[in-house]
Amino acid sequence: MGARQALTNPPEVLEFETPSTRLELLREVARISETEAGQAAQAPVLFPITLGGELVAAPGVEARTDLLQSPDAGARLQLSFDGRAGERWPQDRRESLQGLSEREAAELVARTLLDHWRINPSGVVQVDRASGAPYAVAYVDGILRINPAFLYMAAAQGPASLAGAGQ
Repeated sequence: MGARQALTNPPEVLEFETPSTRLELLREVARISETEAGQAAQAPVLFPITLGGELVAAPGVEARTDLLQSPDAGARLQLSFDGRAGERWPQDRRESLQGLSEREAAELVARTLLDHWRINPSGVVQVDRASGAPYAVAYVDGILRINPAFLYMAAAQGPASLAGAGQ
């Protein structure tokens, strides 16, 4: 299963994959994102964002970036997870998310990516759960949509997951 296919599956499919499989999918997402970076998003891209009124692929994410280890990144951002668009963020902790809930992992990923992309919104950023979406994370019209399958990929990077991968 490739990264694009994994994103269109329910997040539970990735939750039960091995850490090494999820890490390889994350590396594939990173490679694709670096290739797509800055392109007009006329075809599907993994990280579409609105920039200067145009839909483009966001700056690439490096494979070694730990998206869950930037607690101070984006601290000035105000995020809302109220689920106004339908899907609620689960609050139960998951071992394959380094012991975080989807909602907690989504907050760390949101803050890290918005900071990496140098997006400085003036108001509250709505963070929606977009399971089955053909992208990892999208920032369009002031709304950040995160594919929860991507969270399981992102959680494969970092000290907790790497320690578990060696067992």
